[in-house]
Amino acid sequence: MTDHHKRHSCGHGHHHDLHGACCGGETDFDAGRRSTLDLLAKGGLAAMLAGMAGTLPRQAAAQQDEVLRIGYLPITDATPLLVAHAMGFFEEEGIECEAPTLIRGWSPLIEGFASGRFNLVHLLKPIPVWMRYNNNFPVKIMSWAHTNGSALVVGNHTDITDFAGLGGKQVAVPFWYSIHNIILQYALRAAGITPVIKAQGEPIAPNECNLQVLPPPEMPPALAARMIDAYIVAEPFNALGELMAGARMLRFTGDIWKNHPCCVVCMNEQVIDARPEWTQRVMNAVVRASVYASQNKAEVAQMLSRDGRGYLPAPAPVVTRAMTLYADNPDYVSSGAIVNQAEFHNGRIDFQPWPYPSATRMIVEAMNETVVSGETTFLNGLDPDFVVDDLVNYEFVRNALERYPEWMNDPSVATGGDPFTRVETLNL
Repeated sequence: MTDHHKRHSCGHGHHHDLHGACCGGETDFDAGRRSTLDLLAKGGLAAMLAGMAGTLPRQAAAQQDEVLRIGYLPITDATPLLVAHAMGFFEEEGIECEAPTLIRGWSPLIEGFASGRFNLVHLLKPIPVWMRYNNNFPVKIMSWAHTNGSALVVGNHTDITDFAGLGGKQVAVPFWYSIHNIILQYALRAAGITPVIKAQGEPIAPNECNLQVLPPPEMPPALAARMIDAYIVAEPFNALGELMAGARMLRFTGDIWKNHPCCVVCMNEQVIDARPEWTQRVMNAVVRASVYASQNKAEVAQMLSRDGRGYLPAPAPVVTRAMTLYADNPDYVSSGAIVNQAEFHNGRIDFQPWPYPSATRMIVEAMNETVVSGETTFLNGLDPDFVVDDLVNYEFVRNALERYPEWMNDPSVATGGDPFTRVETLNL
């Protein structure tokens, strides 16, 4: 039994068309994973990993070819990984890297990472907490992928103008263990609305908001079809909803939790321990790409879009909106989608890699207050301070940050003192 268990007491085709990738189209691979997706979203990774018992260590150790295999969702959260590939940063570090593989939902991405298909992924930050302490999987957070970059949009068939208006409504989240679910439920509780998870068709009280998990690409078509009333997710699916699904921006999550993490860059601890020099070179490229993305958002948006390199299936205007349109849009300010810009001074999405311990601590604490489907006893007695030290590897990212000190120019870096330390700020 490892120490962290003792301490816890308890190559694809990039150029998908927009309809297939963003409007509910489904490949045979996706259809075949439907039952797995449902199982994992409800907390069934433990069962899947149990079936692999004894094989995962060999799979990880068998990756001696040192080929980097990236799995990602088609969201802006993946930007540092995609930019590092597109700009040749991995290659310049001497890393052989396969073309990143686009995956449509969180559950199949987790499955691919757990099975050893991918050795570098981005995951919603609460997912590694769940994987490591509920499922005993040796995941390590290596850096943050970005800050902010998510929002809650509502359908134009609704009259929702604030979080209280979500009472009696159906809202989609991308995964139970997500920053989106944490921030949404925080705002709902503050508005006097109770988050619930009920079967479709089951009565919802006026003071209840019914939550369901949908893969991000399925959210805009579900909203357009009025199957849901709102969704909270990463970009570019909010921008896509605004431009193509009749969505209205209710609130940016980064305007509630200042510079919050969303996705984090993750690797398998066994791979890290076996190949530390290789790991450092991987992280050098990731940090370099984060700095580049921070400094060149419009260029990166074009590059990632289907009109550029095709890593994301959304057209350039959608990705550019998701990367750049924020406080300079008076409609967002007048509608109340942005309230705290005078205090926060952040962007719609920002890129800085340092994994602030204070945010990890707050996420673990918040997970105990967040309604999810599935087993949650792993959270009982889980010490946030222990998780801060055990879940995150600070060594490789810090080395890379020393190499690229421009990271401190990103608006999401703490100012007025030590850039590696901050106080978390939430303000509805």
